[in-house]
Amino acid sequence: MKTRIIPFLVAFAMSVHGVGVSAQQLSLPQISDYLNQLQTAQGGFTQVNGDGTLSTGQIYIKRPGRIRFEYNPPQESLVMAGGGQLAIFDPRSNTGPDRYPLSQTPLNVILQRNVDLTAARMVTGSVSDGTITTVTVQDPDNPQYGDIQLVFTANPVELRQWIITDDLGNQTTMVLNDLTTGAPIGDIMFNIAAEMRRRGFE
Repeated sequence: MKTRIIPFLVAFAMSVHGVGVSAQQLSLPQISDYLNQLQTAQGGFTQVNGDGTLSTGQIYIKRPGRIRFEYNPPQESLVMAGGGQLAIFDPRSNTGPDRYPLSQTPLNVILQRNVDLTAARMVTGSVSDGTITTVTVQDPDNPQYGDIQLVFTANPVELRQWIITDDLGNQTTMVLNDLTTGAPIGDIMFNIAAEMRRRGFE
């Protein structure tokens, strides 16, 4: 897998309306339950890249295994996952998207059907400062693919920030705006073959 995919791919954060803050550390079962109950989500995002530049766009999530990032101009890229694959569409390319197994990205850890952060070697760190809980998660069988830091508030449990660190130590952070959960999202949003046909690659 090309190492450049992780910083380009994105790390994303999710926030929902009604911020709840509590001076407590969330347990791993609480966080696992939150992720497993999160079926769909959509909203805007601001991505902080490793070099300090910013990108904005829209994010769509449909668990398990599906996510879509639509980048605004001037970037206008599209990153989408579905059917076990992750595809990166570059508007400047005329050869189709770069495609990778979703299982080779840190996103796979939290897009699985059943997330169990209590599994051995999945969580490499968990800290709280009294208002937020930060959990660092990796694929226990493939730590070389990088990790994700998840930052949560409590009461109710809400994910506020998501940072992906790649195998070279590069970090990308994404913060979402006006994220809504539970609304229906069509499967076509995550169909890589359909997107390729729409762009004239098939």
